[in-house]
Amino acid sequence: MAFAYRAGVLCAEEVSLEEIARRFGTPCYVYSRAVIEANFGRFARALAMRPSLIAYSVKANSNLAVLALLARLGAGFDIVSGGELARVQAAGGDVRKVVFSGIGKSEAEIEQALRAGILCLNLESEAELERVDAIAARLGTRAPVAFRVNPDVDAKTHPYISTGLKDNKFGIAYADAERVYREAARRPGVRIIGIGCHVGSQMTSAAPFVDAASRILALTGSLERAGIALSHIDLGGGFGIRYKDESPAPIAQFLDGAVGVLAGRKEALIVDPGRAVVGDAGLLLTRVEYVKPGESKNYVIVDAAMNDLLRPALYDAWHEVRPVREAESGAGAAVYDVVGPVCESADFLARERRLAVRPGGLLAVMSAGAYGMVMSSNYNTRPRPAEVMVSGADATLVRERESVEQLFAAERLLP
Repeated sequence: MAFAYRAGVLCAEEVSLEEIARRFGTPCYVYSRAVIEANFGRFARALAMRPSLIAYSVKANSNLAVLALLARLGAGFDIVSGGELARVQAAGGDVRKVVFSGIGKSEAEIEQALRAGILCLNLESEAELERVDAIAARLGTRAPVAFRVNPDVDAKTHPYISTGLKDNKFGIAYADAERVYREAARRPGVRIIGIGCHVGSQMTSAAPFVDAASRILALTGSLERAGIALSHIDLGGGFGIRYKDESPAPIAQFLDGAVGVLAGRKEALIVDPGRAVVGDAGLLLTRVEYVKPGESKNYVIVDAAMNDLLRPALYDAWHEVRPVREAESGAGAAVYDVVGPVCESADFLARERRLAVRPGGLLAVMSAGAYGMVMSSNYNTRPRPAEVMVSGADATLVRERESVEQLFAAERLLP
C-alpha cells in the first residue's frame, strides 16, 4: 500500500508524513506517484485491445507535475477552460489529445483552442454551435466538434455531481440530438468528428455507464444512417472511488461493459477519468492546533480548513482521518469533530471521528487527491497549501506554499 504505517508512523510510499511535515510544513497535500501510475494503468490495460484515448479530467487535479506524469504515460486531457488548456501545454501534454468540454466556452477560449490545434470541441448547445462556426470561419479553418448528448441516465450519485439527467444544465437533449447534428453538418465552419456524454461523478455501479453507452450507440447508428459518420465516441468519466464504505465496481467492469456494447463499431472510444486516477493517490496533511472539549461535542481544531478542502462543507463528503502516529488511534480516544480555523460553521473536515489526539499531533485526511487543491480558496486571507509528490524514497515540492504577500500583490490602494 502506498499509504501505510511503518514503525508506527504513517508514510507516503517510503517517506514518513512526519518528515514531510518537517520539510514542507502543514497543511500540505501529498501525492503518491505510484498510485497515480497504477490507477492509470488499469484504464490502459482495460482498453488495450481497442482504439481509445484516456483523456484525464484536468479539473480533478491540475498540478503541473500530475499532468506531466500522465502525459508521459500517454494520457490525453479533458479540459473545461482555457486556463486548463494552458496548464496542459505548460506540462508538455499533447494538444492533439485534448478534448474541450464545458457549457460556457468564451469566444477567446474557443479561438485559443482552435489555434492550438486540439482534438475536439465538445459542444453543449445550438448557441455554442453558432459561435464556434462563426469563429472558425473568421480564422479560416473548420472546427473539429462533437456534441455532448444528455442521455437522461441516472448515475445514482450526489445531486450536485449528477450530470446526465434531463433537468441538468449539461448537454443537448437526446431527442434533439439528431436534428442538431444535421444542422451542424450544414455549417461550413465545423467538422463533425464525434459524440459524447457524461452521466455523473463518483459512480460506484457500472450499470449507468453501460446504459449510457447503449443509448449513445443507438444515436450513433441513427446518425450513420443519416450520412453523418463519427470517428470517436466519448463516454465521459465519473468512475467512483472508496471514501468510506463504498464498493466501487472495478474499472474493468465499467470499460468491459462499454466495449461490449460498442463491439463491432469502428469508432475510437474516449473516456475521461479524473477522480479514479488521482483521488486515492493524495491526502491532506494537517497539524492539530487545539483540542476543545464541549458540552455536546468535542472538537479537534487543525490548521487545515474548508478553504483547503471544500468537499466536506460542499457535499457533506466523508474522508477517512488517520493519525500519523499509529499509537494515537488507540487508548484515550474520544469522539471529535475535526474542524478548521475558518470563521464559518460549515468549516469542518470530518464529523464524529474516534481519535486520540494531542496539540501538535499530525492527522492525514485521506483520498484527497481529487477536487482538493483545485477547489481551494484564499477565504479569510489564508494562503493555499504546498503540494508534494512522493516517488519511492523521494519527496519533491511540486507547488510552493503561498505567502500572505502574494495574496494581495495584485491589489492597489486608492490614491
